[in-house]
Amino acid sequence: MRRIKAIVEYDGTGFSGWQSQSKGRTVQQEIEKALRELLQEEIAVTGSGRTDAGVHARGQVCHFDTANPMSCGMMMRGINALLPQDIVIRAIEEVPKEFHARYGAIERTYRYYVSQVPTALQRKQRWYVGHPLDMEVMQRCADAIIGEHDFGAFCKVDSSAKHFRCSVRKAFWQRRDNDVVFEIVANRFLYGMVRALVSTMVDVGRGKISVEQFIEILQSRQRSRASSSAPPTGLFLEMVRYE
Repeated sequence: MRRIKAIVEYDGTGFSGWQSQSKGRTVQQEIEKALRELLQEEIAVTGSGRTDAGVHARGQVCHFDTANPMSCGMMMRGINALLPQDIVIRAIEEVPKEFHARYGAIERTYRYYVSQVPTALQRKQRWYVGHPLDMEVMQRCADAIIGEHDFGAFCKVDSSAKHFRCSVRKAFWQRRDNDVVFEIVANRFLYGMVRALVSTMVDVGRGKISVEQFIEILQSRQRSRASSSAPPTGLFLEMVRYE
């Protein structure tokens, strides 16, 4: 058996998330279906992590095992020919059997895109916020989450996480033309964490709450204290890093 690693790009608009489920279309199910047809085997795909319904990815990573001797180049062309247009395999390589897409990941990078002007072409990949945003205070919030913290205040209440501590290596806001973009790099992410952080920081940028109140929310570990989640449309899994 060979272990194959793939980097996957997808538009999450038409999916009920990454993970296979009994109801709704998922990215994992579409990839497994295409691989079964291509390789003529039962294939189980393991992703680096789940993405919610409507969330996009440029650099999702997954692995699967196969006994088929097909070259990686032919495999990549074949699977892309079979996949729907909202999923693309960007790279495929054979890796050691010890590689694990989920447990081997040491860091993930997410970006969230906020549009400051209405957009028709990118309406499914942006969160439109027409209010002026104070970038300085939003960056102060981003600075406050760098390091290891308990992010229970920014995790969905029905999460099955065993603990809520995450180590954030990088977090910053920047302007890109008509967009305001938040980038965060951490060793792990909780269910709904990035969207809750973004919405709460946007409320700081709008002047609805202060930086000091944001820090109090973080320290409270109470999800009810933070803002409602930002829409999934603006969130992208950009990259997963391994040793």
